[in-house]
Amino acid sequence: MEVTQLLLNAQSIDGAVRKNAEESLKQFQEQNLPSFLLSLSGELANEEKPIESRKLAGLILKNALDAKEQHRKFELVQRWLSLDDNTKSQIKACLLKTLSSPISDARSTTSQVIAKVAGIELPQKQWPELIGSLLSNVHQLPAHAKQATLETLGYLCEEVSPNVIDQDQVNKILTAVVQGMSASEGNIDVRLAATRALYNALGFAQANFSNDMERDYIMRVVCEATLSQEVRIRQAAFECLVSISSTYYEKLVPYIQDIFNITAKAVREDEEPVSLQAIEFWSSICDEEIDILEDYEGDFTGDSDIPCFFFIKQALPALVPMLLETLLKQEEDQDQDEGAWNIAMAGGTCLGLVARTVGDDIVPLVVPFIEENIAKPDWRQREAATYAFGSILEGPSPEKLIPLVNVALTFMLSALTKDPNSHVKDTTAWTLGRIFEFLHGSSVASPIITQENCQQIVTVLLQSMKDTPNVAEKACGALYFLAQGYEDVGLSSPLTPFFQEIVQSLLTVSHREDSGESRLRTAAYESLNEVVRCSTDETAPLVLQLVPVIMLELHNTLEGQKLSSDEREKQNELQGLLCGCLQVIIQKLGSSEPTKYVFMQYADQIMGLFLRVFACRSATVHEEAMLAIGALAYATGPEFAKYMPEFYRYLEMGLQNFEEYQVCAVTVGVVGDISRALEEKIVPYCDGIMTQLLKNLSSNQLHRSVKPPIFSCFGDIALAVGEYFEKYLMWAMSALQSAAELSTHTAGDDELIEYTNSLRNGILEAYSGIFQGFKNSTKTQLLIPYAPHILQFLDGIYMEKDMDDAVMKTAVGVLGDLADTLGSHAGSLIQQSVSSKDFLNECLSSEDLMIKESAEWAKLAISRAISV
Repeated sequence: MEVTQLLLNAQSIDGAVRKNAEESLKQFQEQNLPSFLLSLSGELANEEKPIESRKLAGLILKNALDAKEQHRKFELVQRWLSLDDNTKSQIKACLLKTLSSPISDARSTTSQVIAKVAGIELPQKQWPELIGSLLSNVHQLPAHAKQATLETLGYLCEEVSPNVIDQDQVNKILTAVVQGMSASEGNIDVRLAATRALYNALGFAQANFSNDMERDYIMRVVCEATLSQEVRIRQAAFECLVSISSTYYEKLVPYIQDIFNITAKAVREDEEPVSLQAIEFWSSICDEEIDILEDYEGDFTGDSDIPCFFFIKQALPALVPMLLETLLKQEEDQDQDEGAWNIAMAGGTCLGLVARTVGDDIVPLVVPFIEENIAKPDWRQREAATYAFGSILEGPSPEKLIPLVNVALTFMLSALTKDPNSHVKDTTAWTLGRIFEFLHGSSVASPIITQENCQQIVTVLLQSMKDTPNVAEKACGALYFLAQGYEDVGLSSPLTPFFQEIVQSLLTVSHREDSGESRLRTAAYESLNEVVRCSTDETAPLVLQLVPVIMLELHNTLEGQKLSSDEREKQNELQGLLCGCLQVIIQKLGSSEPTKYVFMQYADQIMGLFLRVFACRSATVHEEAMLAIGALAYATGPEFAKYMPEFYRYLEMGLQNFEEYQVCAVTVGVVGDISRALEEKIVPYCDGIMTQLLKNLSSNQLHRSVKPPIFSCFGDIALAVGEYFEKYLMWAMSALQSAAELSTHTAGDDELIEYTNSLRNGILEAYSGIFQGFKNSTKTQLLIPYAPHILQFLDGIYMEKDMDDAVMKTAVGVLGDLADTLGSHAGSLIQQSVSSKDFLNECLSSEDLMIKESAEWAKLAISRAISV
């Protein structure tokens, strides 16, 4: 069967025909990849073929070049690079030809495929003529070919990193794109494609933005495009401005007044997609200034490379009134719709960011609006006033806000139960939650919650939990922060008298018929967990009474009824929530001896339930149950050994779960918990666990975030089994050594530096556990050969000067462990090491108490080792 028919059949409504076609295509691909890809590109380029088969051909081609998973992407890139040049040239010729197809779907698909090929070849210095031939298209007609070429340039900039294309070509791309955007371009599709392409090309324009003339030209064209007659062009132009605000913040000074005028007009008069982007510009400026001011930490000698221009502070008198106006443009049903986003919500979000940027200065600008609207007959005005108040609670000082809150609290508690409008109640509950989150707790000097109003607050919130799901969900959220504020309260909590009633109300909410809406059931359990977590010893007997209640709920979800896939998903979610709740209860009761003793009567039954949860396997449940078992192991200690024979296979399954890597990471953490609980009783399971962990480390399919916890886990196991770890020492040390070499140097963005630090921390925790595990054994000499490499690693990361506090603390601890375990064998090595002395001194003078303590202990251990 020819490929056209296969591609059409693969989209058939008849399941059997579709399945057959998919099988045949798969077979064709596996048997002869070059001719498979050639026939797809031929199909895509052939104007006589039906558009349905051409589109699918393009899609399959694109998927043959790229994938979400890193390891799969790597395989596809290698596969393409290994094709013979002749095949690749034919495919690329077909693709370039299709850019001028009269059919827009064919052009659009081709643009994406060309960009994927470019993403593979340009970094390899292949296909050097591509950009030249695309640019020559831009200067030719017809308009549709020009549009497709600009779209391709946009996708190309998205696929390759800026250092791959030389500046001369970047200049030409930007010239073509900016010319395509200019008002003189008569064709709307061309102008739109150019504006969208500029959005992707901005990251390449560093040099151009440093040149005043070029930057002025780009900015002028972008600002002109925000005034286009076509709404999609205006939206795309504002998206460019948003991107410029974060990429080139420090270059905005000459333009900021004009941009304010343009955005203000768009926010007030334009269609929603455009005005949303205009608000987003100011939110983005807030994000930049918040970051810069955090880097400065207020003393302006900080390590931020960019000065703060205080754009928000300067714009305040005009910006705040503009944002307050947007709050009155609510939609009727926005509270019911999970993913709702409209101009009122965007304005409130921006107002919140402005409050975080300027602090106290915002308050006098917002208070008159609140006072004027809070009691108006129109619900929109009452809701907007409440939303404005809730939005400014993070940023300004408690001294500035608490007097306002004290005035507003009674009014809001009354509105929460008495206001006739559901929107107003929803926003009021949200605002109360924000008050409790930011202005209630041990760190706030003057408490807003007193013995007098505590009862009223609890009563109103519990009553509000009977309201519509969206209001009840916000009331649960407010209760969550109310409980959290009493976390460090000491022996007696103001919530103690209401504990039983609160717990009962939350359980009732979780049983509501409509608790699946607005995340209500999840919010109820999150609140319940926080109420339990922050409770005091006074209510421990009540927490104990909760154990059989939650166990019964979990038991009921396990009773075997046949469920539809939709019901199964809901049941899995409920099991996850119940396991999460039990985890918090176990941690609470396990933290003091008397309650732990009483709780132990339930341990066998709880573990039995968890094992049954694993048996009806689903990823989310698996994770929550795994975490709860970690808590149970911690609470039961060596007793946990009796559950291991049955539990071990699920532990192994978790460690093998590469697909859902969060499950794998959680399982690795639980192996650590169990090692600490069982100590030497974990020995019978070590072979299996260590084999699997070493396998995970060497796999390129496992997400990188799981690797640091695996190293930490080596430390936990070594600490638990002591010299028995000898069996794995060579393998573990070899894995640690190669990871240490990789993580010494960091080059890259903040995210990579953060990951590298977590990797270093994991490696150091492993070394620490291994050295402490072998201490006082007869086999410490086995560790001597590894000491020079460890010291070299410590030197290396010290020289890089980009350690975070956690790594610093662990690193100085490892220096001490070396000296403590190896004694004189380590003493001379430490004396010879390049930077140990400087590093130790730096840690001794650290302002971080934890680092200082570790350093003082290390200093003592080293001086003992040297004096031996």
